[in-house]
Amino acid sequence: MTGNDESVLPNGWVYGTLDQIAFWGSGGTPSRQRPEFFRGNIPWIKTGELGPKYLRSAEEHISPEAIEASAAKRFPGGSVGIAMYGATIGKASIWGIEAATNQACAVAQCYPGIFNEFLYYFLLSQQSAFIDAGKGGAQPNISQSILKAWQIALPPTAEQRRIVAKIEELFSELDKSVEALTTSHDQLKAYRQSILKYAFEGRLTDEWRRRNAGRIESVEKLLARIPCPPRPNRWNTRTKDVIVGHPALAVGNPKTTLPDGWGWCQLADIARMESGHTPSRKHPEWWGGDVCWIGIADASEHDGQVIRETFQRTNPDGLANSAARLLPAGTVCISRTASVGYVVVMGKEMATSQDFVNWTPTPAVTSEWLRLIFGADKEALRRFGKGSVHKTIYYPEWLSIHIALPPIEEQNTITARVERVLSDVEHQVNIIDNVFVRTNLLRQAILKRAFSGQLVAQDSAEEPASAVLDRIRVEQQRATTKKEGSGKSVRNRKKKVA
Repeated sequence: MTGNDESVLPNGWVYGTLDQIAFWGSGGTPSRQRPEFFRGNIPWIKTGELGPKYLRSAEEHISPEAIEASAAKRFPGGSVGIAMYGATIGKASIWGIEAATNQACAVAQCYPGIFNEFLYYFLLSQQSAFIDAGKGGAQPNISQSILKAWQIALPPTAEQRRIVAKIEELFSELDKSVEALTTSHDQLKAYRQSILKYAFEGRLTDEWRRRNAGRIESVEKLLARIPCPPRPNRWNTRTKDVIVGHPALAVGNPKTTLPDGWGWCQLADIARMESGHTPSRKHPEWWGGDVCWIGIADASEHDGQVIRETFQRTNPDGLANSAARLLPAGTVCISRTASVGYVVVMGKEMATSQDFVNWTPTPAVTSEWLRLIFGADKEALRRFGKGSVHKTIYYPEWLSIHIALPPIEEQNTITARVERVLSDVEHQVNIIDNVFVRTNLLRQAILKRAFSGQLVAQDSAEEPASAVLDRIRVEQQRATTKKEGSGKSVRNRKKKVA
């Protein structure tokens, strides 16, 4: 493996392996059945913490006894750690402190003549290649043997220093750009929420209401002439709790003040509630028909939009043999289980899975108003759910949902204005997201140039990298000879004693 696709290296460079430029080790995990092992003061770094250039702290700490009783080892500050397992493969950091680590992390201590930062940036440049080299099923991994044999194009020591300095100069400029983009991104999100808040409080149409005073049918009169849909099943199980979501959404009636002509309305009074179902997978003949069937994947793909096609389809037999129902165009579907908060509007007749609660509007409310209310703030909607790990909004809460309801004309005016503004916001967000992508690509381009000798100038007067590797090799042989000699002396002493 190599980080350099060029067959000819710059002057003074040489190919080597990661094993030739650093000593590699790994860690271990003390027994979790011994809680006292995790009450020490030795930082114990896990792969999920890797990523920042320097790690100066750890989420967990272990004791000296934990080191003695496990494969965990201490590594000095300046060591370079890289994740070998799972989703974090290739993430790397430089130890800013003396620390131990677990077995999923390989740790390199650079030999003299090799800069820690140079190795760190090289590992960063190879992350995609490390991921591709990962082996295994659910938890792909790379081994230390793969890392040690990984090829690197090595420049002279002085050039390593210049390369690192140039990378950091360019990355610093990119970081400033990213910081500015992040600020703009956050401001757009805040602006979006402000627009929605203004809409739900009626402030977006203050002037519109004044101009049309006396000419618009109030919500009170609207509801008086439009009959309520049939009461849903389990109507008597509806909760009596009051849970506020955002200014236009609540479980129960929050009785907060609304603009003139508006009213708090129980959703079941202005829209028919329907559930969904999944035809049995044991009957493949019930699938692949011409009836669109909305699942979570569809809602994720079309969140906040009108949906006209689905990934899966059922057929009349599938509907007839399940509790799934064919619902009309304009029905608003909200996911209510593990992925709470996806909102889509049916563009034609469709059915849904049981993961959705579906509302078919009466003439008192538009699909667009419901889509706006339920799609405005997922966190607000999740307040209605129960469950610590996977939130679910149960039917007692859905049956008691209340929304702020303006007159029909004002619903249309608000949704049209919000749509225009949010479309502009979305356009700006997309531009920023694209710049983020280009920024990441530019980082990779910088690293590619750095490790192919194109980022800084070479100096023919500098000691070549081959001399550095030769010196490392000599030192390793000397250390091996000394170690073998020490072992021989011990054996001889034992013979004399015998």
